[in-house]
Amino acid sequence: MARVIEVHPENPQARLLKQAADVLHGGGIAAVPTDSSYAFVCHLDDKAAAEKLRRIREVDDKHHLTLLCRDLSELASYARVDNKQYRLLKHATPGPYTFLLEATKEVPRRVSHPSRRTIGLRVPEHRMLQDLLDVFGQPLLSTTLIPPGETEPLNDPDEIRERFRGQVEVVVDAGACPMEPTTVVDLTGDEPVLVRLGRGDPAKLGLSA
Repeated sequence: MARVIEVHPENPQARLLKQAADVLHGGGIAAVPTDSSYAFVCHLDDKAAAEKLRRIREVDDKHHLTLLCRDLSELASYARVDNKQYRLLKHATPGPYTFLLEATKEVPRRVSHPSRRTIGLRVPEHRMLQDLLDVFGQPLLSTTLIPPGETEPLNDPDEIRERFRGQVEVVVDAGACPMEPTTVVDLTGDEPVLVRLGRGDPAKLGLSA
């Protein structure tokens, strides 16, 4: 059964976050809260962990996985961003937005979209997750924690542990999430395109809902 690590939502204990980070460095899958909903996360460079992430969600290679980054400087290492895109990203991060961008060679082909060579990237506004990313030392590959065949993400750590027994190594409990998906914006074209309306206000990006 997955281990539940309870951390303080505003002052997460570094030693507990290191325990979660160690599991991720060892190829494990973790369930973590974000500023939108719980998410499954794993090591970006671990092929087996990324494949397991897709199996748990029952999604194929055309489903966009998302890189959770600490800040924009980190994001720029994994996506090609021009000045116009950067200004938009700076205005909206950190926050509940996912941006579809052209992936750089730093992103393994197996985790980007197979035909478009794009990747989802975001900088979450969540204290515990930011601290976990600091301890982990690099971006985490993620996907929303929605059980196969369902449409809503889970929000209770104990239920997550029970539902994904034997599939997830650790569940980080830092309290409930807002239970709203991120707003998804495609930045791969000449103009931003709203793909999904979620918790992030599109007006902040000059887009209408």
